[in-house]
Amino acid sequence: METRTNLSPFKNLRHDLPSSIVVFLVAMPLCLGIALASEAPLFSGIIAGIAGGLVVTVASGSPLGVSGPAAGLIIIVVGAIRQLGFEGFLVAVVLAGVIQLIFGFLKAGIIGYYFPSVVIKGMLSAIGITIILKQIPHAFGYDEDFIGDLAFFQKDGHNTISELSYAFNEIIPAALIITLVSLAILLIWERPAVKKHKILGLVQGPLIAVLAGIGLAVWFNGTSDMSLDAEHLVSLPVAESFDDFLGLFTLPDFGVLGNYQVYVAALTIAVVASIETLLCVEATDKMDPYKRVTPTNRELKAQGLGNIASGLIGGLPVTQVIVRSSANIQSGGRTKASAFIHGLFLLITVLTIPHLLNMIPKASLAAILFLVGYKLAKPSIFKSIYKMGHEQFIPFIVTIVGIVFTDLLKGIGLGMVVAIFYILYKNYKIPFHFNKGQVGNKTEPILLQLSEDVSFLNKAGIQHTLTELPDNSSVIIDASRTRYIHPDVIEIIEDFKLNAKTRNIDIDVRGMEINTDESSSVKAFAQLVDNGNTKQ
Repeated sequence: METRTNLSPFKNLRHDLPSSIVVFLVAMPLCLGIALASEAPLFSGIIAGIAGGLVVTVASGSPLGVSGPAAGLIIIVVGAIRQLGFEGFLVAVVLAGVIQLIFGFLKAGIIGYYFPSVVIKGMLSAIGITIILKQIPHAFGYDEDFIGDLAFFQKDGHNTISELSYAFNEIIPAALIITLVSLAILLIWERPAVKKHKILGLVQGPLIAVLAGIGLAVWFNGTSDMSLDAEHLVSLPVAESFDDFLGLFTLPDFGVLGNYQVYVAALTIAVVASIETLLCVEATDKMDPYKRVTPTNRELKAQGLGNIASGLIGGLPVTQVIVRSSANIQSGGRTKASAFIHGLFLLITVLTIPHLLNMIPKASLAAILFLVGYKLAKPSIFKSIYKMGHEQFIPFIVTIVGIVFTDLLKGIGLGMVVAIFYILYKNYKIPFHFNKGQVGNKTEPILLQLSEDVSFLNKAGIQHTLTELPDNSSVIIDASRTRYIHPDVIEIIEDFKLNAKTRNIDIDVRGMEINTDESSSVKAFAQLVDNGNTKQ
């Protein structure tokens, strides 16, 4: 008899605790990098990570989602800080949280269910490819760009591809060795023999890789030819005392409430952060090995609370983020405890051991992200979707190309446009079953059997089919299985009844008996039948 898995956070700490370490190692440089790119104090990124881990996780219904500062908001954040100042910007973050709470109570989370599955899968694969491309420079020791950047076009005028050419020309041997050693450790720890080992299985590969990276960096720094510069290491703000630590927090300036720009910034942050969150929720649920479904309205409320908390103490806006969430899933996390513990780790370590964290080479973190990226964009994913046919594969590929060469929201938009095109095209082609019968022979009527729901999307297909019917034929329009017919389609059929008289076409409209109690449009169709359910 199959046993049921207990998914209580208290019963799964042996899975969630190791996973939280990996998420923490991935989240820390991302928080710092996003803050740096946002022209905000570095510690504001850490605050957002802590708020995402501790506040959002408690309020959220997402079992595996991880929240924190997101690269997709960088442009918005930079503009708001330049207009309002950092303290004024924090007010916009608080107001954005309030707006997200309102979104949640208005049940706006349903929007997340309208993204096609192939677009979401394309998003995941695109993020994986982008992670790999973006980490190659860090793996080679070229750290001109911040480690959390996911956009194709960069602030310095370069792009993802041009950064690769610079990286290949400026390889730092020590960084490359650390990358290769870290990657080798990670791959060894992926082997079943290691995972099932009584002792080795208790320790996460990423933690061993980071410790090995620190050891190698210390060793290399003892040699003049192989030493790493500060730019190749993590750079956390260091507080020498508890008072210094408290000084890293910033309070919002509510004096800007009279400035309309603060409300524009708040609404923009709320809308973009909510969309990114809903996209991530959909993607995370698809990766969840237990196929749990996150309540999206509750998630919007949780994100709202997280942004209120983050803004009140000097943090960047938060969203649910796919890189950290996927790292959580791939590392074996089972419940929301892993996301919460990662927030605790961020808080405790920046307070107690920032000097140790600043010894971590970015090359080791790049190796960890390489593995995350590969698991998101494995070749088997492309093969499986290709087998589903071009109607699924093309939107999938367009989404990937769009995200890799622009950014997340633009890529999703392109994928949605192509996916909707295929939906419209399918509705155009298959609004009904069409049996041509014997063309020009009234003894064998042409059957046009309408589907259960005939919407305005079917107008073009039905209009084209009726226009192309041969003269001197007999036609049966069967709506016996139809529950809804759009008024525009009824109008097309009415017009065709008149046109048929000039073409010697006999029409038999059927289905009145089961449509009379349906919507007004179906009642109109019933009236159409009453007015002409005889052969013309």
